[in-house]
Amino acid sequence: MNGNPALVVAAAAFTACALATPVVRRLALRWGLTDRPGGHKSHRRPTPYLGGLAIMLATVVPTLALAGPAATRIAGILVGAVAMAVLGLIDDVAPLPPPTRLAVQALAAGVVVMSGVVAPVTGTGLDLVITLLWIVVVTNSCNLLDNMDGALGGVTLVGAALLSAAAFVSRQPETGLLLAALSAAALGFLLFNWAPARIFMGDAGSLFIGFTLASSAALLVTGATGPGAAVAGLLLPAFVATVDTGIVLLSRRRAGRPLLQGGSDHLSHRLHRLGLSKRLTALVLAALAGAAGLLDLAMTLGWIAPLATAAGAASAACVVVVLAQRVPVYPPIRPKTPIHVRR
Repeated sequence: MNGNPALVVAAAAFTACALATPVVRRLALRWGLTDRPGGHKSHRRPTPYLGGLAIMLATVVPTLALAGPAATRIAGILVGAVAMAVLGLIDDVAPLPPPTRLAVQALAAGVVVMSGVVAPVTGTGLDLVITLLWIVVVTNSCNLLDNMDGALGGVTLVGAALLSAAAFVSRQPETGLLLAALSAAALGFLLFNWAPARIFMGDAGSLFIGFTLASSAALLVTGATGPGAAVAGLLLPAFVATVDTGIVLLSRRRAGRPLLQGGSDHLSHRLHRLGLSKRLTALVLAALAGAAGLLDLAMTLGWIAPLATAAGAASAACVVVVLAQRVPVYPPIRPKTPIHVRR
């Protein structure tokens, strides 16, 4: 395959998502499927959240149409990603217990792993478990990253496009087509999700995106010749999402707050507190995804050493997680007033 199919699938995905999003928005409003403001949520009016359905259809259908028989090589990823969209859609309509969500996610990731997608991190059978867990973690990290207008959409637009380029360089055109379609679908969705958002993607979109990116990244490193390339190839495409999750978990642990409870303590919220608008915050997150994606592409091209790339990516992630803790997001804890007892 040359570059033409990628352009065709991208154009088809963008057009399909741009046309389908207003349709699902009207359906969501008719059925009362809206995200209402309150608590830690930053939007001020009820917003429909079926956008993920448009993203999924605009990604999968053009990919199947253009990839043809080659789509069998990514069949496990497509099946699992669609399952994630369905899971998210159900959860959007009637919230599911976390154990149920995790069980379905693990099953879908297992389908991908059993189809031969295993990242050679250790070179042992443990890689099966590592790959499965990584797919589940990144899937949920992207779900958490979808917390502000345009945030996950912008990251997906840039990150999936660069990962698509890496796929074509790695001579895996079917994966490149899937990622090109995902990137273009994200752009079509951003027409309606850019601040102020008129529709959200919901769990159907965020779980689909996270699963597709994580599984595709794992597929691209299956032929890696060392642990450095495998680690960097997994981490860089999911850099923003994993860093955001690390920031949240560390800050909640330090504050003694429930780890799985929602809150306005994500990277996007911290950037917003520093004075950045929602649009600029989304652009900064997309720029971070772009920088990580360019590093991954440079490594794929052989311009930089895999081990140095992995070490640099891990170090940068730790630095961002630590520095983000300096932005206050919780009200200060007032010291208890000592009780003086008269004698």
